[in-house]
Amino acid sequence: MPSSNSNSSISNATSAIIDFKSLGKQAPKLLRPIKGLKNGLRFASKIRSKTHLNYAYAVEHAANLYPDNILIKYNDEQVSYREFNQRANQIARYLMSLGIQPGDVVALLMENRPDYLCCMAAIIKTGGIAALINNSQTGKILTHSLTLVSAKAIIAGEEVVAAYDAVKGDASTIRHRLVMPDEGCDWLGNNSKLVSGHESVASDSDLYQNLAEKLSGFSTENPEQSKNITPDSPCLYVYTSGTTGLPKASIQKHKKIMGIYLGLGMVMGRIESNETMYSCLPLYHATALYLCWLPALANGGSIALRRKFSASAFWDDVRKYEATSFGYVGELCRYLINQPASNMDTQHNVKMVTGNGLRPDLWNEFKNRFGIDEVREFYGASEGNIVCYNLLNQDKTIGMTIGSYATVVFDNESETPVKDGDGYLVKTQLGEPGLLLGRITKVTPFDGYTDASKNNGKVFNNVFKEGDAWFNTGDIVKDIGFRHLQFVDRTGDTYRWKGENVSTTEVEMIVNQYPAIAESIAYGVEIPDTNGRAGMVAISLKDDKQEFDAQDFYDHLKRELPSYALPVFVRMLTSVDATGTFKYQRTLLKKESFRLNDGAYVALPGNKTYDPVTEKIIEAVDSGEYRF
Repeated sequence: MPSSNSNSSISNATSAIIDFKSLGKQAPKLLRPIKGLKNGLRFASKIRSKTHLNYAYAVEHAANLYPDNILIKYNDEQVSYREFNQRANQIARYLMSLGIQPGDVVALLMENRPDYLCCMAAIIKTGGIAALINNSQTGKILTHSLTLVSAKAIIAGEEVVAAYDAVKGDASTIRHRLVMPDEGCDWLGNNSKLVSGHESVASDSDLYQNLAEKLSGFSTENPEQSKNITPDSPCLYVYTSGTTGLPKASIQKHKKIMGIYLGLGMVMGRIESNETMYSCLPLYHATALYLCWLPALANGGSIALRRKFSASAFWDDVRKYEATSFGYVGELCRYLINQPASNMDTQHNVKMVTGNGLRPDLWNEFKNRFGIDEVREFYGASEGNIVCYNLLNQDKTIGMTIGSYATVVFDNESETPVKDGDGYLVKTQLGEPGLLLGRITKVTPFDGYTDASKNNGKVFNNVFKEGDAWFNTGDIVKDIGFRHLQFVDRTGDTYRWKGENVSTTEVEMIVNQYPAIAESIAYGVEIPDTNGRAGMVAISLKDDKQEFDAQDFYDHLKRELPSYALPVFVRMLTSVDATGTFKYQRTLLKKESFRLNDGAYVALPGNKTYDPVTEKIIEAVDSGEYRF
């Protein structure tokens, strides 16, 4: 019977089965979450009705409990809980003055800074839905993300307004364009000017409004509108790259946000009122929002933000903000390890880190080098119904889940689960890799995407019996006992690179828009000592006699794709088989990878073009000389 093919660097890293003894050693870790139940019960006692079970109330509740505590640290700026809530109230009231009503979508396009979190809270306080746009998107993909959710307004950070300005004519549903200045924002709502270069953009009142300048006349009191938000109301649209093409907007309802706020924020991943969580992860990602922001907000703690990740400045930031924990994705940990060793590596207050994607073969090295006691690995798709959390600090696992789940035998060649003689799926044995499924129930629903047609393939019916329904995670994992799981690999047409899921269909669409391209196949290939798979695209030209313009092709992809989705390798083919053997073609191309005698190109780190792959380059890549 076929079983899952796994990434050898991951699957061979550990094959241990968790036993009761290993769990017992970590029992003291439960003292912290047990203490957190006190805050959870106090919060629950304040909830008079279901209308209080929403994110807006959570923000207001925290501001009442911890008004003078520092909520956000950013550069040399500190924002208290009271200031945060008051500014969010002003922004919310201004949005309502523009006609933003419950159910309306407001797109949020901004890099990491306090205003991002404040604008997100403000949108939600109106009863609206905040669509969290990836701030690295440009061109057609940015247009798609905006039009997909029929956004009525956009709040764009000054630092990314140029990207929106280039596509604003194509986002026809947007009626209100608001720009938040990048410097000099006064948290009491005083006037704030846009820095040089953007005054002209914001001066045309028919096109843009300087949001900071509009707030001084609006009340800082909580808007009554927030009290009408129900748990089943959509709260956020978090975008995800799936296996069916362009980004999809997953629906995050208030009840899901509050479940994470209570369970993960107050109990399991709590940040105490005298502690600081450091995060340089993008705030449009669920990892930063759910693992870093909510635990700080829930307990009167602080979150320290950085605009973008910097490996060289990381530990200086941690020490500057006196952080006691930080958020990560696996690639971040590898970048830190690749920095030169220093006697300052353990000179910090961090005891716990939380995130996802820490590679098992880096796990011990990371903990030992930097003196980290706990790795709270988290697993859960933004649109999914199953969550794992490494509460008991079990090394090299994605932790435990309390939800109903199953792992089933998966055939990677056909990319389908294996069925038995009765047509039902086959469960794996303990320690055997399998496709992870989450049972769909009233308690663990699948809310899906804004485009219902994108739900196809995410729900399996009649899995183990007639009438049951399960969410397909698209991930291969191992069940290693005591409800603990270990991540192995992704399935299908999505690969993971730079901490992001990259859709091959999305890449192919952009590649095929290049005039010289006839057809293309995108896929991920392994590079030694990196996380995930680097992008590679095999292309055929419309005229096989024409010369391939590597620089122009690179420039096209750079304009249209986020940096993490830009293919690292390009392969020339005389033709692409688009018949029924297409998937076999992709499998064969993956196996052949970039180690070719001719016809392959590579975007080497620091080179803003594609260079021909040579034997020397192949040897350098395999030896780790290049840091992708």
